[in-house]
Amino acid sequence: MKGIAHFISGVTVASFCPWAVEAAQNGDPTYFILGAVAGILPDTIDFKFYRFFYPHDVRIEPDQTTLDPQPIADAVAAAVSAAAEGKITTLKLSTIKMGADDWRQYRVKIDPEAGEVRVQFGPVVSTGQVPQPDTLPASRSVGLAKFSAPILQSYEPTYTVDIFDGPSFKFTRNDAGQVEIDFLPWHRNWSHSLTVGALLAGIASFWTWHAGVVIFGAYVIHVIEDQMGHMGSNLFFPFTKKRAPGLKIMHSGDAFPNFAGVWLCCLLIFWNVYAAIPNPLYHFTFVRFMMTALVIPFAIFGIVRWLLMLPDKGHPESIPTSWDI
Repeated sequence: MKGIAHFISGVTVASFCPWAVEAAQNGDPTYFILGAVAGILPDTIDFKFYRFFYPHDVRIEPDQTTLDPQPIADAVAAAVSAAAEGKITTLKLSTIKMGADDWRQYRVKIDPEAGEVRVQFGPVVSTGQVPQPDTLPASRSVGLAKFSAPILQSYEPTYTVDIFDGPSFKFTRNDAGQVEIDFLPWHRNWSHSLTVGALLAGIASFWTWHAGVVIFGAYVIHVIEDQMGHMGSNLFFPFTKKRAPGLKIMHSGDAFPNFAGVWLCCLLIFWNVYAAIPNPLYHFTFVRFMMTALVIPFAIFGIVRWLLMLPDKGHPESIPTSWDI
């Protein structure tokens, strides 16, 4: 999920602790702040620190003047072949910055069935990933490189490279002789471990056990939310070495699950603070509150969305993820 969802989830965990609400009522928001920090901490460690120290054996820097996809395909296929021979290989695909707000987009597909890597350059996009008109390359050639190794995908086979920092991959041969492809190997590894959360909570408990409970709860809810996606997390580092597969219910950038999660958290925070008021001005039950603020609005939203989708026979238009060559 997005950072704001993890942030508010940590605050929500703190709101379930009576001592945190009592302290906030007395003007001390420390526990709520701890929950927010612990909720966003795993991603902060990865994206703000760890990824800059993660080593890569191969860095692919596409030439923006020629836009030749073949060297990229060759390099990725070579990394797969090296891993098949027993050499663990890490690879990074660099982005192509064209201006202050412009990036050249390209796509890489590792196709295990065909035993090949396919690469093609696309349009120039803004930082918001909006394609700019008339920016497709004059030549839409496809770089193609073969490899002879069974592939075990832990993520999706097609990767779009465009803005900010490019993706990283780790190619490893497992005991079955397959080449495992770990997408963003520096992400959701040791930082997204329940044992790390327990360690931080234990350290905080030297100050007060109340802080340890808040930190551990916020850390755990972050890991649980990430397990809803595709990548998963290394749940019990250092006792486990690999990320446990996610449930693949959603993608981290999906708009509706993120919005719904944030909205639910806001409602829970409101209720927990309201329930701690000795003599509230208005009285209502939890069920009535949730029906009014969550169930009914989302039911209306679902009906309206379904009516708008009727011309498409109930299926929203989606951007294709397969190659159209």
